[in-house]
Amino acid sequence: MSTQTSTVAADAPDPAGLEGGGGGTRKGMRGHPWLTLVTVAFGVTMVALDGTIVAIANPAIQKDLGASLSDVQWITNGYLLALAVALITAGKLGDRFGHRQTFLVGVVGFAAASAAIGVSGSVALVVTFRVLQGIFGALLMPAALGLLRASFPAERLNAAIGIWGAVIGASTAAGPIVGGLLVEHVNWESVFFINVPVGALALVMGLVLLLDRRPENAPRSFDLLGVVLLSVAMFCLVWAIIKAPEWHWGDARTIGFLAVSLLAFAAFGFWETRAKEPLLPMSMFRSIPLTAGTVLMVLMAFGFMGGLFFVTFYLQNVNGLSPVDSGLRLLPLTAMMIVASPLAGTVITKVGPRIPLVAAMVLTAVAMFGLSSLDADSGMGITSVWFAILGLGLAPVMVGATEVIVGNAPLQHAGVAGGLQQAAMQVGGSLGTAVLGAVMASRVGSELPQQWAEAKLPQLPEQKEEALKKAAEVGMAPPAPKGTPAQVAETIEHVVHGSFISGMGLAFVCAGIVAVLAAGVAVFTSRGTNDAGPSVHI
Repeated sequence: MSTQTSTVAADAPDPAGLEGGGGGTRKGMRGHPWLTLVTVAFGVTMVALDGTIVAIANPAIQKDLGASLSDVQWITNGYLLALAVALITAGKLGDRFGHRQTFLVGVVGFAAASAAIGVSGSVALVVTFRVLQGIFGALLMPAALGLLRASFPAERLNAAIGIWGAVIGASTAAGPIVGGLLVEHVNWESVFFINVPVGALALVMGLVLLLDRRPENAPRSFDLLGVVLLSVAMFCLVWAIIKAPEWHWGDARTIGFLAVSLLAFAAFGFWETRAKEPLLPMSMFRSIPLTAGTVLMVLMAFGFMGGLFFVTFYLQNVNGLSPVDSGLRLLPLTAMMIVASPLAGTVITKVGPRIPLVAAMVLTAVAMFGLSSLDADSGMGITSVWFAILGLGLAPVMVGATEVIVGNAPLQHAGVAGGLQQAAMQVGGSLGTAVLGAVMASRVGSELPQQWAEAKLPQLPEQKEEALKKAAEVGMAPPAPKGTPAQVAETIEHVVHGSFISGMGLAFVCAGIVAVLAAGVAVFTSRGTNDAGPSVHI
């Protein structure tokens, strides 16, 4: 992959005006901000789509490859673990060696790993290549933000990130619909093969259009000890979160991994204050807006991803919708995020991030509290209202918090800031799913026996009662034994669904409280002041 070694004026667009890129010549097109945005959008689409599309394919993979439930869980967990552990380090690689090169390596690697999964004949290979997908996705995502940060001046960065957020929102929400159609009408392998043409297009556009812009004071060395300490800390944290539902939060193993994570984070922070060129400069966190933006991203992802985890079970197991129909039911959320993300970028550009972000988290809280009121008979109308409000609240946060983090970081640390933003989302989402899952399980565990007794159903053996509880945690009423009267089977289904909805309601209330706390954190955000400026060189 080639690199140019000229001054910014030779190839790059006007940093302030973003005027138009030289009349259509290749020289004028290379480095044009809006063409850069379009190019990175294709790469980001692969990663965002993959985050949700694979969930629809998991049952087909399990059946075709004879995988266990644990194997299928690792198809998701292996990817998330690799992504979370590698993000900040990958961002530093972009700062050190160039975001263009890092982005292109990520695109090629992600597409190649996707193709390898499609031809894998065992679940072990699928999990292995999913881990590689996570590593290459970690290279790609911070580099995309680093390219945008270097291409757009501060006053235009919000608009670019608004479109970037809309692409992520649309791709994430389209995953279940696209995945359902591909699995139903083609095969599960096509869910991964779809990344190959998208990656090829992103590669060609990247080679032609992307410009590697690095500041004069870009990092020249690499903090290997920092990489090891941060990787250990992130691995132990995410591993504990992933295993907590199985081990329980009070288990010695869970506590042990959390303790090691805490010690590794403390050692990492200590070392970073002494390293010559630290992996994650602690001086970045002297910026109150950047710190607030990071915390806000964690809290937003906690409530959003943790809460929505239950929605898919509610739509499919309680309302009886197919995966494709469930995706369609979420269209108000998708549509509002697509429409509101670029609009949020425009508003934040005009008035700054503080007021829009506070208002957005208040709207998110309203939507979460509204979703807590759903019951088994809630129709499309009321669910659409709450999903639309949720999308309207989430879009400004995705845009604004990202701009606050990336925009308040020095240009030479743009990749690290991008990795920090993505890591905050991954950790927040994983933590939200695990914690709210524990809240759900606890409520179901108390509600199910109570409602079972109130319905005057016969007492079950301990083993069957535990199996029933596990099924109720995902809203699934087990099939009644042959010969069970229809009225009794209907009562069992009513009790299971009632217990699930009670647990889901409490989980959404907790998510709403977290959203209120996030609104308080948003008060401390402000617009980024670090502009790319004319000091950038290639």
